[in-house]
Amino acid sequence: MMIRRKAAVAALGVAAAAMLAACGSDDGSETDDSMAGDDAMTAGDFPEGSTMAALAEAGSITIGTKFDQPLFGLKPPSGDPVGFDVSIGKIIASELGIDEDSIEWVETVSANREPFIQDGSVDIVVATYTINDDRKELVSFAGPYYNAGQALMVMVDNEDISSPDDLAGKKVCSVEGSTPAANIEENYPDAELSLFAAYGDCLDPLRNGQVDVVTTDNVILAGYVDQYPDEFKVVGEPFTEEPYGIGLAHDDTEFRMWINDVLEEIFEDGRWLEAWNENVGDILPEPEVPTVDRYEN
Repeated sequence: MMIRRKAAVAALGVAAAAMLAACGSDDGSETDDSMAGDDAMTAGDFPEGSTMAALAEAGSITIGTKFDQPLFGLKPPSGDPVGFDVSIGKIIASELGIDEDSIEWVETVSANREPFIQDGSVDIVVATYTINDDRKELVSFAGPYYNAGQALMVMVDNEDISSPDDLAGKKVCSVEGSTPAANIEENYPDAELSLFAAYGDCLDPLRNGQVDVVTTDNVILAGYVDQYPDEFKVVGEPFTEEPYGIGLAHDDTEFRMWINDVLEEIFEDGRWLEAWNENVGDILPEPEVPTVDRYEN
C-alpha cells in the first residue's frame, strides 16, 4: 500500500536525522528540538504499527475526492480542489500532524472509489460517498459526517417533472456506480437511465435535450444551480437518505475508529460547522449534526 512506501521513506529520513544528531553530540554541539514543532503530531503519538503512525511518520497522505462538484469537491484550472469534502480531508490530515501542502489529492469518480481504496491508490476517500451495506463489503466507512438526500434537477423552464413519480418515460442522467443511479434503476424502471463517469458530464446533455433530468444528491445539484441559476433548478424534495462517510481499507478498524473520534471532536468544537459555513453556508441551510455509526464488521 501507499502508506507503507511512504513510511519506509520517512523511516530512512528519521534514521539519517538520528545519525546526524549523534555526530553533533560528539563534538559538543546541541540539537534544537523545537525545530520539530512541539504541537505537531508524530508517529509516537499513535499506536505502533497503526495506519495513523505510518501516515504521521510519512508526513503525507493521499486523499481521493471529487473534482467536478461545486461546494463539496471542485478543482479550479490551477491549484488544489476546494469544498466541504476537501476541508474535512484537511482536518483529518492535520490531526495526523500533516500540513495541507503535504496532501496529495487524487480525483475519484463514483465508479473508482472502491478500487482506489482497495489497491492503495489513496489512503482515504472523502467524496460525497454514501455509506451502504453493499459498499461495506468492499471498504470501510467512518462517519457519517453529513446526511444528504437524492433529488432531481431540470432546466428552469421544465414544468413536467416535480418528483420521482414523474420519471416514467423520461430520460434520466446520473453516474455509473452511484447510489442515485442504482435507486432509479431499481425503483423507477420506467425511466430511461443514461450513465456517465461524472455528474458534470450530465450538464450538456441536459442543456441540449438529450436528457430530461439529472439526479444525484441534493447538495451536489445545489452546487450546479448556484453556478448556473439561469439554466437549472432543483424540483421537489429529497426522496432518499444518503449518509456521507469517509472510505478507507476494509479491515482497518483501528483507523476507522480513530477517524470517528476526530469527527465527533470536530462536531463538538465547531470546526465541522466552520468548514460547512466556509464552503456551503451561503447556499444551503445549516445541517443537523450527524451521529457517527460505529458499526462492527
